[in-house]
Amino acid sequence: MISTWLKLRKKGVLGLNARNREFVMKHNPRHSYPLVDDKLRTKKLALAAGIAVPELYGTVTTPHDLARLENILAGRSSFVMKPAHGSGGEGVLVIDSRRRDLYVKTDGRALSLEDIEYHASNIMSGIYSLGGVSDTAMIEYRVCVDPVLEPMSYRGVPDIRVLVYRGVPSLAMIRLPTRNSDGKANLHQGAVGVGIEIATGITTDGVWLNRRVNEHPDFGMPLAGLQIPNWPSLLELAARSYELTHLGYLGVDIVLDRDYGPLILELNARPGLAIQIANQCGLALRLAKVDALDIIPTAARDRVDQTCRLFGTNGADALTAAPAATDGSAPLATEV
Repeated sequence: MISTWLKLRKKGVLGLNARNREFVMKHNPRHSYPLVDDKLRTKKLALAAGIAVPELYGTVTTPHDLARLENILAGRSSFVMKPAHGSGGEGVLVIDSRRRDLYVKTDGRALSLEDIEYHASNIMSGIYSLGGVSDTAMIEYRVCVDPVLEPMSYRGVPDIRVLVYRGVPSLAMIRLPTRNSDGKANLHQGAVGVGIEIATGITTDGVWLNRRVNEHPDFGMPLAGLQIPNWPSLLELAARSYELTHLGYLGVDIVLDRDYGPLILELNARPGLAIQIANQCGLALRLAKVDALDIIPTAARDRVDQTCRLFGTNGADALTAAPAATDGSAPLATEV
């Protein structure tokens, strides 16, 4: 294990301590954290800046607000309820359709209005929030999966994580829901992370449960070679998020909606490092290239152009790795 880790360090893989010391602490001022840790505040900032986000239907903050919940949901056949201060997908309730007075989840289970109110009460009590503080339940538009991505998603919406460093998109992956993750795009819960060539928007192989794979575990579809739709617009959306928060080390989570295109789902001031494994590419080398720039452009579109010039191929900073497994049987040599 030690020898493997030493080999990885030579390839520029960024570890947790180095991430915190050299990038999070240096480039993310503490006073900006509330801008991203509070999803409701993030959404309001994005709307004020003209950045596309899923529509907010309403919020429930106090027990008194529960009386308004039925009116907020009236006439809506689908929606998402989530905690404003949640993390890791915990506490997110996705309603796919209505059946008479019942609300039907993506797995077919039906909930009553009382069940929805109970879930909102749990959110407000802080069960799912960072630090267990009292929270707000947000009710918003449920994203309709882009047709290109739908065949690779199990009962959920895939999202695209773009790591933006000093305003420059530097690495990206798509997280695909699986049966194992219960339809959630969360790697720790069993979603598949698939690398994306950031200059082109074309997918590569992926990682699933700490093993490299080249097929979706539920559908057997190849992971590599998929062109992500609207890629230039998506990168520009990620780059513009820097102006919202002025966080120099930022994770931007974007979904692709069938009707509205790229939408920002949330921002993260402490994005994880699994994106390196999905791409088989070390972050340290990527970020060093950004630091070596004489000038970082002011305009988001120009920073996207800079991304394409800096990272047009994965060759120089790609990791040397074992062949991907089709059944998850081969161990991942680059786990960190």
